Amino acid sequence: MNTFQRWVGAGVVAAGVFAPGLTAQDNPRLSMFIGVDISGSFTQSGYYDNAIEFLAEYLYAHLNGLGGLEKPNVLFVSSVGGATADEPKTFYPRQTFEGRPSTEITERLREIFPKEGENPYTDFNAFFEQIALTVRNKRLVLRPISILILSDGVPDMRKDGKTDFRSIDFKPIERLSRNITIRLLYTTPEVGRQWQTGIRRSRVKIWTQDAKVMETWKDQNIFDPNKPPEERNAFFNWVKDNVDYGVAARRVD
Repeated sequence: MNTFQRWVGAGVVAAGVFAPGLTAQDNPRLSMFIGVDISGSFTQSGYYDNAIEFLAEYLYAHLNGLGGLEKPNVLFVSSVGGATADEPKTFYPRQTFEGRPSTEITERLREIFPKEGENPYTDFNAFFEQIALTVRNKRLVLRPISILILSDGVPDMRKDGKTDFRSIDFKPIERLSRNITIRLLYTTPEVGRQWQTGIRRSRVKIWTQDAKVMETWKDQNIFDPNKPPEERNAFFNWVKDNVDYGVAARRVD
């Protein structure tokens, strides 16, 4: 390759356009943010341990681009709760988990999000605001964004004695990208419907998955622990169908 060809190739990649033969794995653009709910309602739900183990396998697969799962360009993992409303969260970067087997990732997640360290306040809005700040500070605006939340999805805000899902505010993240998806896992059908149809949004896409479906990932027909990680194709396909599903945008006023 001569100097001119190298210069043109570098310019194409820098512009975010894949040269022939390059894939999203060679030039990752995805910004991935993961929130873990350690409020009492979720840690005591009976699904918390399953969720942490799933997240470890999910992180390992994505960080290594296994089974066609997209490797993120940046990754941050944080809590979605705190002692008070609007409490800043620690965003753990990809290096916290990169280069580790899934068993070590599980241990690390349990250290960061211990059951005994329950957050009394679930604050989705503070989590979204910090994502927006991080995206702008890291100059990631206009890149595709995936926000994965492990939670029962119930905010602490109430109105007229009922849970106020309309209090969840997507405005801070609406204009960050043309392609931004929130995936809420381990919820109930009723709460999932509220997230999909009851929260105001214009660009943000919502996908929810019930806890009873999520816990089936450990079925040996889906996840075979005896196979090497790179050969767990049934698990990767399950993730694509049930978690990383490409949902269409829907405006809700």
